[in-house]
Order: sequence, then structure tokens, then C-alpha cells
Amino acid sequence: MARLVAFLKRHALLFGFLAVLAPLVVLLGLQFVWLTNLERMSAIAHRATLGNYLEAVGNEVQYFYASAAERALNVSPPLFVEERLDEAADAWRARPVVGAGRLFLVDYTHERFGQFHLYDPSTRTLVTPPASDESLAIIVACTPWQMVSFRRAQADNLALRVDERDPNYRIILNPIVDDQHRLVGVAGMILDEDYFRKTVLPGAIEHSLPSFFPGSRPGDLIVTVRDQRGQRVAGARGAPGDAAAPAPEDAVPGTEDAAAGPAEANAGSAGRAESVTSSFPFVFTDWTIGIMSTRSAPERWARASFAFNLTLSLLLGVALIGGIVLALQAANRAMRLSEMKSDFVSNVSHELRTPLASIRMFAELLRLGRAASPEKVREYGAFIEAESRRLTRLINNILDFSRIESGRKTYRFARGDLREVVEGVVRALEIHLRQAGFRVTLEPVPLPLPEVRMDPDAIAQALHNLIDNAAKYSGEAREIAVRLWSEPGMVAVAVEDHGVGIPKDEQRKIFERFHRVGTGLVHEVKGSGLGLSLVRHIVQDHGGRIDLQSEPGRGSTFTIRLPAAPAAEPRHGDETADGGAAEGGVAGAGAGI
Repeated sequence: MARLVAFLKRHALLFGFLAVLAPLVVLLGLQFVWLTNLERMSAIAHRATLGNYLEAVGNEVQYFYASAAERALNVSPPLFVEERLDEAADAWRARPVVGAGRLFLVDYTHERFGQFHLYDPSTRTLVTPPASDESLAIIVACTPWQMVSFRRAQADNLALRVDERDPNYRIILNPIVDDQHRLVGVAGMILDEDYFRKTVLPGAIEHSLPSFFPGSRPGDLIVTVRDQRGQRVAGARGAPGDAAAPAPEDAVPGTEDAAAGPAEANAGSAGRAESVTSSFPFVFTDWTIGIMSTRSAPERWARASFAFNLTLSLLLGVALIGGIVLALQAANRAMRLSEMKSDFVSNVSHELRTPLASIRMFAELLRLGRAASPEKVREYGAFIEAESRRLTRLINNILDFSRIESGRKTYRFARGDLREVVEGVVRALEIHLRQAGFRVTLEPVPLPLPEVRMDPDAIAQALHNLIDNAAKYSGEAREIAVRLWSEPGMVAVAVEDHGVGIPKDEQRKIFERFHRVGTGLVHEVKGSGLGLSLVRHIVQDHGGRIDLQSEPGRGSTFTIRLPAAPAAEPRHGDETADGGAAEGGVAGAGAGI
């Protein structure tokens, strides 16, 4: 209990913060859900209302033409059989059909392909149609019924048919059959588009507005009808009573007439506008009718309040999520560092055991007197010296990395020949690499190289790491090439191997501390992950850069480029430059671990 109380006291601020934060998060979450649902349901309901209004307009248009067609085209079959079609003309004369531009009959009782009769309003009689586009449209529309008559098949589907293949002649057809379901004729009407545009559309649009949008004001709603070419042909703006003005015949698709301009312009200033588009269900099916709601002021205020609250909730949510993400990143980074340090300890332990085992083995051979000749003693001594140097380089790598991390790394700069440093490194590693079966080739340099202002020990350490790195990751290849050359203002040295190579996505990461490629043969090689990181630090502190060219399976080439020393600079003794506080120089060269 005492430990629990002490723990609570130490973390009282954290628990207080969580006690305040938790209810706030819950409230903000509930507010967000409520606002989201409210906005979504409001938008759905509003769009549903707009869609229902367009459906009502379409139904009213359909009802108008369907009822007119049923009244006018319901011709009795005996009139065809008994050749009394003039009575149909008398009925049309007595009750004119509103919305019809032309009425016609097709008689299939005496002619299998049909006898066509047009109703002439001027003479109020049936006449034979002359050759014209109108007659051709009637013939094309009646072609299916001609086939039924020619085959003497029974006509089962007796519903009204609409033919709109020719937009200039939209036709409603009513098949007439006798008691045996044999086709005896067809009655049809050609629609008057001008009447539809000027009378039927405005009436249907304005008749449905009050029931769906009571109390609407001018500018709140914009209804637009476009023909099959996309031209605006009719529209109504605002509340009931606004006349639906027809568009000019030469209206450009996508534009509005001058009368509709101010109202539709209000849509941009009234906030977000909702729009729904639909087609007519029965006739003029290739025309579209659309309605745009610019929203009223209370709705705009409610939307602005919603936007403000939603924005505030989102900002708070983003802040919370950001904090959680940062905490997770910190925890993940700590875990990765812990894993890398564990790997580092394991790999360094392995690296330390290898030279120590060699030193102990050769020391035991000397102690037991197995070296019978002075040459063997010198050979064993050379191996012991090489392995001890390797062990020293490993320890120096770790110490130098610690100095770099703490800002206490120092260098002793002096003008010198980079070739001498490279040759010394190759000689120092020759015994160890030859024992492992490697051959290191130092390509000759035909011309003298410019001098470089450098710390020879540090540059030697970097080259040691690169050559040792090449040996570790050479795979079955046993050739390592070292090349020297000069560039304008620079001196370059490259270490090339023909080993496993490095994938593209890993090439930028291998210079990071503790990073080791985690796939394939590369991961199986032991190492601490500090060697290349030290190389980069050393080269950058010398004002140079290190480049890498590598392809998986084809080897890697690491190139160090150091700035050449100015020709006029006097040659001094040792100079000390540090990356932090002063300390002694680096002893020896480091192994690439």
C-alpha cells in the first residue's frame, strides 16, 4: 500500500491530467458523432426532398400525357373492323386533345402492313398522309406493330408505347386489339413540344413547389430543364408564383439566360448549394430536370455552427492524435535503440572473442614449445601482433564513437600524402586478409597526388573500416581493389568489392549508427554497425564526402573524397582540431565492425 501511495504521489500530475483529459475526449467524441450524424441526416433528408420533388414533377408530366393519350387513343376495335374510323375523327373534333400536335390511326384489318390515316384539324377529317419526315417517323414508330400484323400474331402487351427515336416527332402509341387479341389497328399522337415547354413544364414545376418547399423565398430554389442537347429550355426560380421562363432557342449548353442569372448567382453567395438532377419517366426521357437549393439563412447559420464545432473537434482530435503518435514514436524508437544496443553488445562480444581466441591459441603454441624454429616464432608473433592490432582497432572504434557522440572527438590535422596512408593501411591488413584468402590490390597512381590536410590516424581508421567491411561482405569473391586518383580540388580513394551488394532502399541507412542490413547474407555477418557511421563522421569532419555505388549481387564501391590542401599554405607541424573539447589523438586504425 505504501508503495502504491508513493507511486500515486510521484505521478499525481499525470493522473490529474488524465482525469481531465479523459472526460474531454469522451465529450468531444460524442459531440463529433452527434454533429456528424446530424449533418449527414440533414443532408440526406434535404437531398431526398429535392429528389422527391423532381419525381413529383416527372409523375405529373407522365400523368398529364398518359391520361390524355388514354382518353384520345382508346378507339373501339369495331371502328376498324367495320370501317367506321370517321367516328374516331368526330370524337377528336368534339373533344380536342390538349398537348397533341398530330393524331393518326393505322388500320391493320384490310392491309397487313397497315393503312395510315392522319387527322387534319382544318378539315376535321382523316386524310392519307403525304410523304414527309412526319410520315416517316410514324411509319418507323409503327414498324413493330406491322410485324405483329404481318405474322398474324396475338398482341399481348397492350400498354401505351412511346417512341422518341426522332426527337422532332415524339409519338405515343396505343395498340387496338379485338376480343381474340388480334391486332386491328394502332392509334397514336405526336406530341407538341412547344406546348410541353411553355405550358406543361411550368405548370408541373410550380404546382409541386408549395407542397415540398412551403415558405420558400425567391432565390432559395432554382429549377432548370435541359433538352437532349443540354440547352436550357425552361426553369422556375424561388417560391410558387415565379413564372417559368423559356430559354431562347439558340441557348448555349451550360449557360443560363439573363433572367435566371441573378438567381443562380446567389447560389455561390448563399453557401454550399445542394443540387439533384433527374430524367422524365414517360415522355421526353432524354430531357433532364434539375433543382438547386441555395439554402436559407438559418440553415447557413446552423451549417456555420456545425463547421466551427467540427473544426474545433478536429483540431483537438489532431492534437490528441499527434501526442499519441509522438509517444508511440518515442516508445518505438526506444525499443529499436534497445534492440540495436542488445545486438551491438552481442556482435561486439563476438568480435572481441575472435581475436582473443587467436591470440590465446598462438600464445599456447608458443608456451608449449610447438614453435621449433625462429621462423615459426616470428610467424606466430606476427599473428599475435595482427590480432592484437585488430582488437585495438575494435576498441578504438567504440571509444571514438563515444567521443563523437559526446562531442569530444579531436583530430590532429597536418598536410600529408594520402597515398602513404593508403599503402600503410593495406600493409597492416595484409596478414589478416591473406589468412582469410583475400587479395587486396592497390592500383598504381601514375601522377603525384595533391597533398591533403588530414589526420592520418583518423583517415587510416576510415580506410580500415571500409576494407574490413568489403572483406566481410564479399561473399564468395576474394578480390578487393583500392584505387587513388585526383579530381579538380579533390583527392579520392575508392574501396571496391565484388560481394553481395546493398539494396537501394538500404543505401541511405547504412551510415546510421547501429544500422545493419536485415536481410539475406548481409545480416548473417557479425558486426556492431558502427564502422560506416565512424567513416562518415571522419570524412565529414575533414570537409569531404563519402559516396556509395552498389547493386545487389554485383558488389559495392565506397569512395572517399577529401579536399586538396591549398598549394600556398605553409606546411606546419601537427595541428589539433576537435569536434568538442580537446582530447588526445586517435591511436591506431579501426576495424570495420
